[in-house]
Amino acid sequence: MNINKLETFITLSHCLNFTEAAERLYCSQPAVSMQIQSLEEDLETRLFDRIGKKLYLTKQGELFKPYAEQIVNLLQAAKEHLHQMEDMSAGTLSFGASNFVGVYLLPSMLAQYKAQFPNINISMKITSSQQLTQLLESNGVEFLVLSDHIPIDETRFYASTFQQDHLVFIAPPHHPLAQQDMCTLHDLQHETFLMKPDHSATRHFLDQKLGQAGIAISNTIEISSLEGIKQGVIHGLGIAAVSGLAVKQEIDSGLLVKIPMEDVTFERGIRYIFHKNKHLSPAARQFIALLDAAAHRA
Repeated sequence: MNINKLETFITLSHCLNFTEAAERLYCSQPAVSMQIQSLEEDLETRLFDRIGKKLYLTKQGELFKPYAEQIVNLLQAAKEHLHQMEDMSAGTLSFGASNFVGVYLLPSMLAQYKAQFPNINISMKITSSQQLTQLLESNGVEFLVLSDHIPIDETRFYASTFQQDHLVFIAPPHHPLAQQDMCTLHDLQHETFLMKPDHSATRHFLDQKLGQAGIAISNTIEISSLEGIKQGVIHGLGIAAVSGLAVKQEIDSGLLVKIPMEDVTFERGIRYIFHKNKHLSPAARQFIALLDAAAHRA
């Protein structure tokens, strides 16, 4: 079995069309068919089924796909690491980040990194925690940066917290709560809350914290985008609890205000995570050293 067969299988599993796969791989359709047939012979199982004019992965194909991706990604990572061992003037820094971390915290750190290593390509994938975990499992990224309330298997992954993030309650400047000297959580429970949907990790964290304080929020508006939540608050739809990192600019400019809260601390750690048996590339190690330096400055 060679790597080309695996790359052909992965490409075809994504598009499920022989013609499109051939175009992506810059080869002929018969060549794609021969590679898949040879791979199926190697594995002694069918990976695809054709039903009518459509192509489908078999159960065996679905099971094999993450293994094929791991193998291909691991080989690519090995090549990258070997090149970077000799020369940090080339290569790629590839990692995943949750939304508020990738959008509001890491760009400034990436700017520092880019200034030091201008020729390193940077690939930051911002997506849901579930998809990030899948990327890490398949070696699609070297490491993740996300909040510490997202559970991980600590027997398999190494995690280190390098910064704390504080959730703040925000309102438009004209809101009555913004005019008070101090508020309690009980002052908020009858307000309209703009929140992410139930499946969001941030929503789960917020519900858990409010529940521990005995606060039940009944009037909510669900908005899946953090930017949408901020704009909703700015335009008077309600109030929200969001990362302090995410609203610094709006608070500084006066578009939003932080509701003054008495004895309330909603805090979560921000950490990087990678496989314990992972050989990180020099590019990744340099960026993680930058994150650790930020922890010491905090």
